[in-house]
Amino acid sequence: MNRVVVTGMGPVTPIGVGTLDFHEGQLKGHSGVGPIRRFDASDYPVRIAAEVDVPVDRWLDTKEQRRMDRYAQLAVIAAELAIEESGLIPDREDRTRIGTLVGSGIGGMETWEAQSRVAAERHPLRISPFFIPMMISNMAASKIAMRFGFMGPSSTVVTACTTGAEAIGSAYRMLQFGEADVMVAGGSEAIITPMGIGSFSVMRALSTRNDDPIRASRPFSKDRDGFVLGEGSAVVLLETLEHAKTRGAHIHGELIGFGRSADAYHMTEPRPDGRGAALAMQAALKEACLEPSEIGYLNAHGTSTPLGDRAEAEAIRAVFGRYAKMLPVSSTKSMTGHLLGAAGAVEAIAAIQAISSQVVPPTINHLNSDPDIGLDVVPNEAREVTVRYAISNSFAFGGQNCALIFGQYKN
Repeated sequence: MNRVVVTGMGPVTPIGVGTLDFHEGQLKGHSGVGPIRRFDASDYPVRIAAEVDVPVDRWLDTKEQRRMDRYAQLAVIAAELAIEESGLIPDREDRTRIGTLVGSGIGGMETWEAQSRVAAERHPLRISPFFIPMMISNMAASKIAMRFGFMGPSSTVVTACTTGAEAIGSAYRMLQFGEADVMVAGGSEAIITPMGIGSFSVMRALSTRNDDPIRASRPFSKDRDGFVLGEGSAVVLLETLEHAKTRGAHIHGELIGFGRSADAYHMTEPRPDGRGAALAMQAALKEACLEPSEIGYLNAHGTSTPLGDRAEAEAIRAVFGRYAKMLPVSSTKSMTGHLLGAAGAVEAIAAIQAISSQVVPPTINHLNSDPDIGLDVVPNEAREVTVRYAISNSFAFGGQNCALIFGQYKN
């Protein structure tokens, strides 16, 4: 099978757009959480979110913006950043060998809400003819393919909060088996909308620390009270090693393990014993041919929910045994909020950057340790650590679990 390497990264996040700003935001422990600005949330129980400040006009003209939901806009920008960083010049490539695999957990919710209002207030026949193509979850991958003329395999993953990670893992499989030479892979989400905030609020999934937004997301802390909804996108450029070497690409790291599993337990709650999550990590370790003690950093799913963080800690202990207490484990969601379908892709980039910089990002807002967690969560400050291999966890509603392992590239 082909070896697969990462040659470009495009994060569009609440703490930074582009690899340099995103990495700086992590290492400085910046929070991207603040009062909601995208709509009037004054009468909602949750009035905070992690929004992205990005000049969309720089990449998309007015006509393009009108015909794309925000989630697809952010995905296209992420792809532009990843391709630019990779140095790939599409005009010099066989575009039939370049594919796109970009997903969204929910898709065009902003479009759905706007057009539902038109249908209710006027008539269903007055909705936009672009309603369906703007709403569906495959349009991010399709828009990227159209923009660059990529005619290789194009697909979409929709697995809630594992979407971005599973898209990267699925693209990895395609490259391993020779379906393409290059894959643009990742996830995107933009549901900071009345229905987005409202739906998670009635589920009681969100933090209600409206008066202290910067410190609202506090994974693994004893006083955590729910996640903070975020928006954004992240895309990576994956290539077969042979293709990357042929064109002289800079290699950020190698993807060496991909594991998936199901909790088979509950619609929204994780298995309390963490068994499903553990199975995904174990599968990734097996493919990577690594012992647990060889992992130098774990980017946790770590959403800041009472049940989720505890179950993930159980899973980590089950997989890493006595080494679990020595393993640096941090949640970048403490800074970015939870980007749902984009989260796994954003956090994959964080894991790759930890390997390349030998500095792991912190879990900010960690002031009150939870004895039920019992892990080194890299509290509040980034840390220099020797990292040859890093694992990134993503877990979803419905019990769909995914783990990715990245390693330093070795010729």
